[in-house]
Amino acid sequence: MASAASETTNRPDEWKIEQGINGAKLPFLDQTGDETIKIQPRVWGELTKDQAALDAVGDRDELFAREREGWQGYVEWEDYPAKKEKAHKLLTCQTFPPNPEYQMGPIPDTNPVLPGDDYKAWHAAIGGELTAAADDSWATVLEEKHPDMLHLLQFPYNAEPPKRLVTSKPVTPNPLHFVRNHGGIPAIQKEKWSLRLDGLVANPKTYTLHDLMDESKFARIEKLVTMQCSGTRRIEQISLYAGQGDSVPQAPWAEGAIGTARYVGISLKKVVKDCGGLARGGKHLEFYGADTYFKAHQAMNYVVSVPWSKVKANEVLLVWEMNGEPLPRIHGFPLRIVVLGYIGARSVKWLYRIKAIETPSLAPVQSREYLYFNQQVGKHNQRPTDGIQIQEMPVSSAIMSPWNKQVVIHNGAVKCKGWAYSGGGRWPERIEVSADGGFSWYAVPNENMSKKHKWTWRTWEFDVPCDVEGWIEIVCRCWDNSLNTQPLNVRAAWNWGLHVTSSAHRISVYSMNKSRALTRARLERFEQTGSPLAPLTCPEDFVTQNEDDYQKFWRENDPRDVDD
Repeated sequence: MASAASETTNRPDEWKIEQGINGAKLPFLDQTGDETIKIQPRVWGELTKDQAALDAVGDRDELFAREREGWQGYVEWEDYPAKKEKAHKLLTCQTFPPNPEYQMGPIPDTNPVLPGDDYKAWHAAIGGELTAAADDSWATVLEEKHPDMLHLLQFPYNAEPPKRLVTSKPVTPNPLHFVRNHGGIPAIQKEKWSLRLDGLVANPKTYTLHDLMDESKFARIEKLVTMQCSGTRRIEQISLYAGQGDSVPQAPWAEGAIGTARYVGISLKKVVKDCGGLARGGKHLEFYGADTYFKAHQAMNYVVSVPWSKVKANEVLLVWEMNGEPLPRIHGFPLRIVVLGYIGARSVKWLYRIKAIETPSLAPVQSREYLYFNQQVGKHNQRPTDGIQIQEMPVSSAIMSPWNKQVVIHNGAVKCKGWAYSGGGRWPERIEVSADGGFSWYAVPNENMSKKHKWTWRTWEFDVPCDVEGWIEIVCRCWDNSLNTQPLNVRAAWNWGLHVTSSAHRISVYSMNKSRALTRARLERFEQTGSPLAPLTCPEDFVTQNEDDYQKFWRENDPRDVDD
C-alpha cells in the first residue's frame, strides 16, 4: 500500500497558496458556467528565438549606431519610424525573461531588490548604442549615489534612501535624492549637447547650453523644489491588494521616493518667447528625453507634455545645476526639465527637444501611463481613457521614525519624525499625529517643522503623547493651505495603477511605557537576567510571577471560577 505522502496532490507550498501568502500561484475561478473552471497561472517555458527573422532585420550595430558625436547611449526613435519598426521586429521574434512576481508573493531580501532582467534583455536585443546600457547605468549608480541607497530596481534604475536618511536634512543631498529612471543613463558631453525647440512656435530654434546660460538673454532662476514620484508609498497599496503589472516592474516604493533640491536654470517661458512665442494652435509643450523606453514591444524616447498655462506661469524650468553642483549624470546632465508641483514623471531628464503641440502628448508615458483609475477598474476592463491623468501631486505625509512593527520603549511619549508635502504650489500648513489610530490628534508645533516654502515639503519632529501599552497605531496626516487633507485609510486611496498613495500614513508600533512601575520593573528584570528582550516574539526565560505572589493574589481576590 502506498504511503499517504506518495499519494498527495498538494504542492510543497500548498498552505501558503491557500492562505494567499503566495497568491501568484492561485488559480482564477471561472464560475460563469454550470461547473467552476480553474484557470491556472501561466507557466513560462524556455526562451525562444527566431534566428532567421533576427538576421533579416540587419546589422544591429549599424542600425542603432551612435548618431551624434558625444552622445553615448542615445538612440533617436521619434524621427525615424522605420528604425522603430526594426526594433519592434527584434523584440517580437524572440522571447524574454518575465517580470519577477513580487506583489502577491515575498519580496526578495536583496539589494537591488528587483534586477530588471527583462529591460536588460530588451536593451541588449536592440544592440548598437544600447548594448552596454545596463552596465553603464549601474556603473553610474556606484559612482554618484550614496552606498546606503535602497536599489528597488537595478535597471532601469529606481532607488530611494533608507528612512533614517530621508529627512536627515531639509534639503536632500544629491547622492541621497531618489531616482526614478525609465531606461538607461545617456552620457552626453556638454559641449556637444543641443536643444531643439520646434513645432507650433513662430521661429523654431536650436540652443547650446552656452546660449541658455547667457544671462543677457535669459534671467537666471534659483528655486528650492520638492520632487515626488507618484509611486511614493506604493508598498502600502501592494500590501493591501495587488495592482497593475507593467513592462517596467512597479517598484515597491516606500516613503523615500521624494526629495528636495535647490535648482538653478531659466524659465522655459522665456525660451519660448525667444522663439517668437507659440504659433496658432499651440497649447502644450512636449518634452523629449534621450533615454530609450519600451512599451508593448515598441522602442521610443521618453516623451511627456505639460500645458502652456503651466509654462506661462513660470512654473517649468530648464535646469543645469542641482544643490550647487552641475546636474549629476544620473539626474539628467547636462539639462533637464523641472516642473514645479507636478509628479516627477513630467520633469524629463537628458532633455534634447521641446515641441509645441496642440493637444496633450499622445506618447504612451503621457497618454497611457501615470493614470489614476476608479477602484472598479482593473485588468478585466481597464482603458486609458478611464484614468485621470496625474499632474499635480495631492497632499501627503509620512512617518520616518519609528518604523512599522517596531517596538518602542518610552516614558509616555513616542518620538516621531517625518515629512509632509502638497503639490501645485500649495504647502503643508498643519501636520497632525495620532497614537490611537486617528481618534485623537495632536498638532505638530510650528517650531518643530522646517521652514515653509511654496514648492517644497516640510520635515517635522514630534513627541506624540502615548500612555497605552501593547500594539498601537500611530498615524500622521497633513492639511495644506487650501485645507486639503488626506483620506484616513489606504483602501480609499488604492487604485489599479498603484499611484498616489495619498492616505494618512499608518504604522503599527508595540508600545512599552516605562513610566509605568510594572513595565519599568519588568525591563529591569530582562536586563538583570540577560534574557533576550528582542525580538518581541522570543519568550522570556524567567518566571514572570513567583508561586507565592500568584497564590497571594487569589487569596486576596475573587477566584477565577465561581460556583454560583
